[in-house]
Amino acid sequence: MTTHIVATVKHKTFVSATLLVAGIVFAALTEAIASTILSLSRGDIIGDIYATPDEFAWLDVGYTAFKLIGFMVAASMLTRIRPLSLVIASTLAMGLASGMASATTSLDLLIALRIIQGLAGGVLLVAGQTTIFFAFRSAHQPILQALFAMGAVVAPATVAPALQGWLLDSQSWTWIFYCNVVLSLAAAGLLLMVEVPAPATTRHRPLDWVGLSLVSVALFCFSYVLSQGSRWDWFEESRILWLSVAGVASLFLFLGQQVLRKGTGLFDFSLFRSDDFAFAFIVSFVAGAALFGSAFLIPAFAVSVLAFTPTDAGLLLLPSGALFVAALLLAAFLMQVRRLPPFATVPFGIVMIMLAMWMLSGSTSESGAADMMAAILLRGLGLGFLFMSITLIAFGNLDRRNLASGIGLFNTGRQLGGLVGVAGLQTLIDHNVAGNVVVLGASVNAGGQAVMERLAATTAMLAARGMDAAPAGRAAMALLGRAVAGQSIVIAFDTAFNAVALLFVVAAPVLVAIKLGLARRAKARHTHAGR
Repeated sequence: MTTHIVATVKHKTFVSATLLVAGIVFAALTEAIASTILSLSRGDIIGDIYATPDEFAWLDVGYTAFKLIGFMVAASMLTRIRPLSLVIASTLAMGLASGMASATTSLDLLIALRIIQGLAGGVLLVAGQTTIFFAFRSAHQPILQALFAMGAVVAPATVAPALQGWLLDSQSWTWIFYCNVVLSLAAAGLLLMVEVPAPATTRHRPLDWVGLSLVSVALFCFSYVLSQGSRWDWFEESRILWLSVAGVASLFLFLGQQVLRKGTGLFDFSLFRSDDFAFAFIVSFVAGAALFGSAFLIPAFAVSVLAFTPTDAGLLLLPSGALFVAALLLAAFLMQVRRLPPFATVPFGIVMIMLAMWMLSGSTSESGAADMMAAILLRGLGLGFLFMSITLIAFGNLDRRNLASGIGLFNTGRQLGGLVGVAGLQTLIDHNVAGNVVVLGASVNAGGQAVMERLAATTAMLAARGMDAAPAGRAAMALLGRAVAGQSIVIAFDTAFNAVALLFVVAAPVLVAIKLGLARRAKARHTHAGR
């Protein structure tokens, strides 16, 4: 009888744990879909809501800015609301906003709903990951964090673009929001069935409204500048310049105000006493730039150069998701079962991503999915090894008191790194396209033998198909100009792929130096404590 009771309790515990993890992963999937919806459906949404590019930009800026604000405020909310309850509430808020967004074409309402989605998504990710850390022992965290990363990191980079591309080609952009409604209801339903003991109550301090206001202004300014700066040629536009100044000023005022609060403000400086967290926080910027930058480059190259449909562009990244997951699970197994130090897989991840980007830099306008697949798969492996490692390095030594703050700050670093990476690559492509057109155009205008032969052959072909000689000559010149523009774009994308690879060439020695410096600081601190 006793054995039966023990077995029943263990079974209930296993079922509850499974429902908890599945519900949090589904909840993270809703954020993945919401965060990437504008990447492929931009043109469709602009046409349906009759918005100008300037107006449409607020849908992206509003979501990103309030997602970052959600990362920063989630820790304070967790001192007042039970973590699981906060996950359920933010998931339902995401679903409600998605449902309303699918049923309206009002720009103002869509902007407000995107703000709600961003705030709910930021809080959801922090509360969900914190709940997993609180609910399970540290020995089980590698595999559990790998499962969480499938929804929070893998899905935005691989699964979400494929799903959205298929829905755009077969249905419409509103169906993407419909999917989010279904996912959010499924996640909330699973989490409502979970029986998790209430965590020990913690003394909460009053919310630092001044600090929250200052950091919100800074994050809003940075979100706008980084997402729109390339489009406006950066500081050539006064709006970008003044928002940059306001963002930097607000950030310094926020940091100064937090120092004066002496540990009672919104920002927890004690996090950086952990050398592992400090190192992982710095790496999160580089990893975010690599993740979001490559996720932007590959579909953009496929659509603009290879003329892929949204479905084909989305499916291009899907196979790498399988290797991304495999790398996460393999790294989790090595760390949980074989006790491999988390830092051990970081070099492998960096080398694989560098090699993948270098391979992609050889792509041409004649490339196909098969030509790019080896590099894309290698990229998935590298990202899996890198993100599993830095996650465990960052949070392995944090206690329950500042864990949520650490998760929020780590995610903020990754998101800002991604914004910087995408903005830098967009600017690089724009400038390189313009420069390449000038260089290649100068060669064409020089009238070399090869140019004259191509023009003559094209003119003859058009004339043979019934076009008069004079229009055929002008059409041949126009086709040559189009070929020059197309080749300029190819060269610009290849340069951008190389830039991501070179990012790690520069960053790797810097990260090693930082790691050595932190190790020396820890050793000196330990020696001083011993004395």
